[in-house]
Amino acid sequence: MSRHQRDRIDALLRHPRPERPPTVEELRAGFRKLMAGMLVPHDRIRTTPATLGDRPALRVEPTTPAPATAAAAAAETGTILYFHGGGWVFGSPETALSLTGHLVARTGLGAYSVDYRLAPEHPFPAAIEDTLSAYRALLDRGTDPADVVFAGDSAGGGLAVTTCLAARDAGLPQPAAVLALSPSVDATRSGESMVTKEGIDPIFTRADLDHTGAMYLAGADPRDPLLSPAVHADLRGLPPMLIQVGANELLLDDSTRLAARAAAAGVDVILDVTAGVPHVFQCFAGVLDEADEALDRAALFLKQRVRKQGVKE
Repeated sequence: MSRHQRDRIDALLRHPRPERPPTVEELRAGFRKLMAGMLVPHDRIRTTPATLGDRPALRVEPTTPAPATAAAAAAETGTILYFHGGGWVFGSPETALSLTGHLVARTGLGAYSVDYRLAPEHPFPAAIEDTLSAYRALLDRGTDPADVVFAGDSAGGGLAVTTCLAARDAGLPQPAAVLALSPSVDATRSGESMVTKEGIDPIFTRADLDHTGAMYLAGADPRDPLLSPAVHADLRGLPPMLIQVGANELLLDDSTRLAARAAAAGVDVILDVTAGVPHVFQCFAGVLDEADEALDRAALFLKQRVRKQGVKE
């Protein structure tokens, strides 16, 4: 681990606070610019436009040689259904490609990254409707749910959890696993870290989260289980879950309380907290040791879950 790496990234992410809240267009353009600087393993993946359900998606596949044995091939069959971050207001499959690409390259699994509708044009529950539709489309194609894992970062990490809840409520089977990177899972913003990490978090202030959160809620009750599963959802029956989060995040307690609530509901859950790193630090793979190590752990978790469900000994 490198203190120098962490300090450099912290400085990169800090910037003077604007005098007024940014417009939606400014938020989207700024995020595209930031994420364009992340390293993508282009030599290990290929991407093609796709459609899943009624939404565009980006298909991301590994370019590594085919496994030499049938057992190895079986271990690498499966699909990552990925939900990008961006506060439900900005972001796209392209801005998340550093994360999706590294997961695909590390696991050998193919992925679909869903271009779900964004607020304020399409507030809650449009995003969940789209992610559930994408999952339903995979099942309608004959995909075994045991071969599907949900993954996402930030708002998309929240969607990875709430799409499981929506699938359960719709009578659909659960996927094999959930990977949630710094998930946003408490629209009530009631976690202690919302106060204790103010100023420590180099990306967000409480005002930032309230600004984009209001666009997504559009008057909806933040206590809705699909908005605040960390504090208000019944998590029984959800699949195994790996939650990764940085200790410097305002949203730290979203993850810690989600993990505790999931464990109390009988869910197989791993809470993976990395010290001294910011929100969705995994996108700094290639320049931050902790990011690469976390992605290695995430890839192992996903491969183990697909292998456990899909391979008969």
